[in-house]
Amino acid sequence: MTQPIYQIENLKHSYLPNHTVLEIDSLSIQQASITGLMGPNGSGKTTLLKLMAFIHEPSRGIILFKGRPAEPFSEHVRFRATLLTQDAYLMKRSVYANIAYGLKIRGDKNNLKSKISRALSMVGLEYDSFAKRQWDELSGGEAQRVAMAARLVLKPEVLLLDEPTARVDAASIALIRDAALKAREEWGATLIIAGHDREWLYDVCDNMLHMFRGRILGESSENIIFGPWEKKENGTWEKHLQDKQKIVVNNLPEKNAAAVIDSSAFSIYPSDHGADQKTDRTPNMLHGTIARLMLEKDGTGIIAVIRVGSMAFNVKLSIEDMRAADLYPGRDVRLSFDPASVKWIGSNS
Repeated sequence: MTQPIYQIENLKHSYLPNHTVLEIDSLSIQQASITGLMGPNGSGKTTLLKLMAFIHEPSRGIILFKGRPAEPFSEHVRFRATLLTQDAYLMKRSVYANIAYGLKIRGDKNNLKSKISRALSMVGLEYDSFAKRQWDELSGGEAQRVAMAARLVLKPEVLLLDEPTARVDAASIALIRDAALKAREEWGATLIIAGHDREWLYDVCDNMLHMFRGRILGESSENIIFGPWEKKENGTWEKHLQDKQKIVVNNLPEKNAAAVIDSSAFSIYPSDHGADQKTDRTPNMLHGTIARLMLEKDGTGIIAVIRVGSMAFNVKLSIEDMRAADLYPGRDVRLSFDPASVKWIGSNS
């Protein structure tokens, strides 16, 4: 195996004394891989991306880049790792000048028009129509695509994306995503993407990490259900979903704990057959719809993405079970899991 592009060990970061926002024992990112980061706001995704972009130095620990320690803005990492945030920060100048800025700082002044034209093309913008426009003449989606082009023109070894499509239109979302994948395809860029579109991330990522309270909980085979939970008189705890369904659990460590459920812990049944009244009254019998069926990257099974209200659950199936139950996208299903299978992540765990 080739040397990792990132190796993180014993990392801890705080913005205020005695207030740790990120703590990672060990993390390795392979070159030319695509890694997804999932988690609620405040889970540490943005902080991790800023540290990996070498904008800040960690309070403690080490981040190796291609096997060497690296400090913010050092020659070893400058222009090699670049971060695109969800807000398009452009300088108060033309599109051409915004995209050319990094090249000029790097001392690369040859064939600027050709390089800028190519970068604009990657994000779906025509050079003749946009190069002379000023920063304040762009829509939100156009501004974010120009910000993306300003990073792509440098052909970085690492492209870090912090929910870059959260505030743009659907057309811009598709173009920004496609441009990121082209960077991996054309020059082997390593992509690290923080986002909420679980289905898209699962589809494109080689590895997907769940983050909560500054820690990495696990990988993509797990489902994370975040609190708060409501305590009932019988001692159980409930999470009420937007469509009025509920999840019932036991042995909760704290009200705001996160439940971790492996994708193989679920049972799935087509809604239109095989049901009986006893089974349908089982706690945690949820009703949902298959949104997507995806072959696991190792080809050994199927991941079914089940939409239950506003939530999505990953359920692992064998190919034989999928065929026997005649499961397909759009089919209504019932989904259940044993509360005893839940692992908990909380402040006391």
